[in-house]
Amino acid sequence: MEEYDSWSVDISDENNTEWSASGDYSQYDEVCSRENGDLKKVFLPIVYAIIFVMGIVGNGLVVIVMGYQKKSKTMTDKYRLHLSIADLLFVLTLPFWAVDAASSWYFGGFLCKIVTSIYTINLYSSVLILAFISLDRYLAVVRATNSQKPRRLLAEKVIYVGVWLPAALLTVPDLVFAQVHDEGTRMMCDRAYPTESSYIWMTVFRFQHIFVGLVLPGLVILTCYCIIITKLSQGSKGLQKRRALKTTIILILAFFICWLPYCTAILVDTLTLLNVIQHSCTFQHHMETWIFVTEALAYFHCCLNPILYAFLGVKFKKSAKSALTVNSRGSSLKILSKNKRGGLSSVSTESESSSFQSS
Repeated sequence: MEEYDSWSVDISDENNTEWSASGDYSQYDEVCSRENGDLKKVFLPIVYAIIFVMGIVGNGLVVIVMGYQKKSKTMTDKYRLHLSIADLLFVLTLPFWAVDAASSWYFGGFLCKIVTSIYTINLYSSVLILAFISLDRYLAVVRATNSQKPRRLLAEKVIYVGVWLPAALLTVPDLVFAQVHDEGTRMMCDRAYPTESSYIWMTVFRFQHIFVGLVLPGLVILTCYCIIITKLSQGSKGLQKRRALKTTIILILAFFICWLPYCTAILVDTLTLLNVIQHSCTFQHHMETWIFVTEALAYFHCCLNPILYAFLGVKFKKSAKSALTVNSRGSSLKILSKNKRGGLSSVSTESESSSFQSS
């Protein structure tokens, strides 16, 4: 995982003695002491643990329910499954980063590369899938006539080229640069860039994070959902339309509230490194705190995804409740199996706003 409060460069002195320099602000004459050590060692592990538990429960339940709906999966169901798998894999990396933040990296160089790559691919794939879901909703609502074919194409084929392939390619820097280095008091897993071009690499990857993680999916989400809101606002506004409008607004707000502060912090920190913004020790300490807090907020979005994109669907909610119901005949999984044999409908075609299709 890229830690935006620190970076490392391998430097060799005249005697060819290698050492690791860390700290975003090491190029400045003013050397600042770190005052956020306790915040990082206590706050981040606790937050990661909370997100891990909530993410496993929420996304795991979605995958289980979807797993018992083997027939008649809709395009929305497929997006829902992609999103839950991406979020599940993402939260599975958090225990490693929790240990790293609390103490040190104990897992070696190989796992450093693997865990960082898994983190990156699922971080990007999750937000890109949200953009695809908004495109699907746009086609279903605004281009409802003859939209099944392009929707099916997006859900079954384009998603692999537009989401998983780019996300996989974006892990190449992790495979190349991620390594474990000694900070003196602890071992740390992050990217170590070549000395002569460290600022170029770091700046490029940070702006890449902002563009792929916020700007690109954010523009797609905002554009599609604003058009949907305009469409739903036309004509009479029944209960279903009002519910769809409310849900759409919630989706937009949830995405930007979670991701905008973190990406803004990355941008400001990068501009500080490039001397675009004046640096001071007080500013550095505030930036570190800002990044810690907003990072946790951004990661919390993977816990909201099951609620926003699955449990708002009425029929999916019923399926989830039945999956948790235990009666005298056995476990909830048996109930789901019985429902399937009895010919009950599969997971609803409803997406994050279940009333879109009927509007």
